[in-house]
Amino acid sequence: MHLPRSRPRLLAALLFTPFLAGCFASGGDGDGGAADTKDGSRLRVALAFPPAENLSPYGADATILSRLGVTEGLTALDANGAAVPALAASWRRENGRSWLFTLREAVFQDGTDVTPAAVAASLTHATEAKPAPAALSGVTLTAKAEGAVAVRVTTDAPDPVLPLRLSSPSLAILSPKAYDAKGAADPAGTATGPFELTDIEGSTGARLDRFDDYWGGRAQASGIDARFIADGTARANALRTGQLDLAEAIPVAQAATLEADTRRETATTRTTSLLLNARSGAFKEASLRAAARAAVDTSALAEGVYEKHADAGTGIYGPAVTWAAGKRVPPTTSARPGKPAGASITLATYDNRPELPEVAQVLKQQLEKAGFTVELKVGEYSRLESDALAGKFDAFVLARNTLVDTGDPVAVLAGDHTCAGGFNIAQLCDKSVDATVANAERTADTARRQDAAMAAEAAILRTDAVVPLVHQRVITGVDPRVSGVLLDPYERTLVGTGTRR
Repeated sequence: MHLPRSRPRLLAALLFTPFLAGCFASGGDGDGGAADTKDGSRLRVALAFPPAENLSPYGADATILSRLGVTEGLTALDANGAAVPALAASWRRENGRSWLFTLREAVFQDGTDVTPAAVAASLTHATEAKPAPAALSGVTLTAKAEGAVAVRVTTDAPDPVLPLRLSSPSLAILSPKAYDAKGAADPAGTATGPFELTDIEGSTGARLDRFDDYWGGRAQASGIDARFIADGTARANALRTGQLDLAEAIPVAQAATLEADTRRETATTRTTSLLLNARSGAFKEASLRAAARAAVDTSALAEGVYEKHADAGTGIYGPAVTWAAGKRVPPTTSARPGKPAGASITLATYDNRPELPEVAQVLKQQLEKAGFTVELKVGEYSRLESDALAGKFDAFVLARNTLVDTGDPVAVLAGDHTCAGGFNIAQLCDKSVDATVANAERTADTARRQDAAMAAEAAILRTDAVVPLVHQRVITGVDPRVSGVLLDPYERTLVGTGTRR
């Protein structure tokens, strides 16, 4: 059974046009020719984030691979957030700690069969990765082959959402040939998805070809020419001038420049938050975190910066998590706002999502009005991530999809906001928070788990280390000739077997 920056000026965009034309002028771009018509056009896709970790499947790059149709796991998520079959055709819970997953017939892109031994080895490599994938935060699992078609996955403690957890892009299944002697994983030609990664051009682009032996059927597009273009205005301009078929994360400032039939707006489970370093610097003091929280006007961000393409922040989970509003517990902070008295802070964010630098600029003004002295730092995400995780900034503006790692509402709390969390940019370590999150992790019943997640959310917000700013709707640019684009609130998918031009 299945269990379930400032805005860039137009000149900047125009300056990018020759560059992008060069990127997509290579042969076989799908603009014509008999072979293209017969075999399906190649798709020209622009992604906002260049690889930060050499396309390792264990970190932030995992969603690049899943969005391009390269990797997949044992399970996937449906539109309602339930686990559905992927490489596993079915599964059942044997006892509190053990699950048996029955595999479908499938092959890796290197031509070898997807076997229980290969799947178990792949999951074992993921458990040994350093740092551990976010989907495994707080969880220890063991995978072993069971007979000719099944894999038994056992956890050290009962994990009622294991099928959801195994849908994480960071737990994608790769062939034995993917791993080197140190356990590093190379997804090129070793995954199972409908598109095979055949060439990587550093941080600028990648080429993917159709994998004809994909278990889910032959993809309609013959391949993908992907470019990593951090400048959102450049992405929109390239789509508008016919150089792209798909462009993710169109800036709200550019939305009106696209024809209505080129814009697709999707409510997502992504929340943009102000994360305050609770371990060191000015915001180690709870009263100054409270002062910062009190200084923030979220409506000015939703209506101004996002031009109503976002909702004012109400919590870690936004409107796309449909059950959250009815279960939300109002947080009550124990700290009273202190007087900043010119306290110096460094506020950082990244420009891959073009609205974030503008959000940070507005926050800078609001915090300075409250009495802080603010230095603003903006850069590309891949250049900032390690410093952010090391606590080198006092404050960080992050757009985080709260359900991308596992689909489980508790997982992001454990990974981002507990002492042992692997993505704890706020450097939060609070015993009360850890206890409430641990309670949520132990809760199996779906409704009660949701209640426990909201109690944990309230405990986190009480610390003022996390200030929800806006709940985002994502605008994807899609050429009208393109059909079958996969848009979902978890932002795990984009291109699939039915995506074509």
